Amino acid sequence: MHKYSIYIFIGIALLFAACTEVIDVDVPVAEARLVVEASIDWEKGTNGNTQIIKLSSSTPYFAENKSNGVSNASVSVTDNNSNQEFTFVDQQNGEYLCTDFIPLLNHSYTLNIEHNGENYTAVETLMSVTEIDRIEQSTEDGFDDEVIELNMYVPDPADEENYYLIKFQEEGDLLPELFDVDDEFVDGNEMKFFIEKLDDEDTGEEEFETGDVVHINLYGISEAYYNYIRILIEQTQAGDIFSTIPVAIKGNCINEANPDNYAFGYFRLTQVDKVTYTVE
Repeated sequence: MHKYSIYIFIGIALLFAACTEVIDVDVPVAEARLVVEASIDWEKGTNGNTQIIKLSSSTPYFAENKSNGVSNASVSVTDNNSNQEFTFVDQQNGEYLCTDFIPLLNHSYTLNIEHNGENYTAVETLMSVTEIDRIEQSTEDGFDDEVIELNMYVPDPADEENYYLIKFQEEGDLLPELFDVDDEFVDGNEMKFFIEKLDDEDTGEEEFETGDVVHINLYGISEAYYNYIRILIEQTQAGDIFSTIPVAIKGNCINEANPDNYAFGYFRLTQVDKVTYTVE
C-alpha cells in the first residue's frame, strides 16, 4: 500500500513538472524621475529650525536595488515675504539638512532644486493648525462594540477655511493611517475623529490592547495639498499593486524649462500638533 502511494505521488509530480513552463514577461519601465520628499513640518512648542528634505530617483517596482538616494544636488528654500534664503546641505545619503530654518505662519516659501542640469521649483504657504484638545477611548462609537477605539477631539477655528491631515500610527506598525479632512460642514465647532483597529489575518492587523502606544499627528495643510493628498490616499486604498492607476498624480514640483520632466512628490509646509496616547 505504501509503495503504491509513493508511485502515485511521483506520477503526479512528474505530470506537473512536465506542464511547467517559465514565461518571461516584458514589463514596461519608465525613465527615472526625481522624487521629492519636502515636508517642512513645524511642531508646536519647538522652534522648527531643523528640517530635512529627501531626494531620490524613481525605480521599477520589481527592481532589486532600492538604494536610490540622490546626492550632489543644490537645495534651498526662500521665504518669499522676506527674501531670506535657507540652504539645505547635502548629507551624501539623499538627505539635505537645514538647521537655521525660520518657520513663519502664512508666509509663502519657494523650494528650488538643481540636479543634473535641471531646475525644479515649488511654492507653498506655511499653514497653522489648532491643538488637539483631548484623546479618549471607548467601545461605543466604532463598528464593533467590543473593540477599543480612540477618539480625538479638535476645536475648529470659526469663520475660516481649514484643511487637515491626520496621521495615526501604533508603535510596531509598518505604515500609518492617514485621513484628509476639511471643515466645510463643521466650521467653528468641535470636530471628533475616531480610529478603530479590527483583527485581520490577511494584513496581520490586530485590535487595540491595553499598553499599545499610538502616535497621533494633526497637520494644518493648504487647500492645494489637501486636494493632492486626498487623491493619493484614495488610490492607495483601492485595488492592488497590479491595478491600473486611474489618475496620474502630479505634485507641485515644476520643471519650467522641461515641463515633461516633472518631479514626483510634493513641497508642503505645515504646523503640526503631536500627541502620544497609551491605551488603557
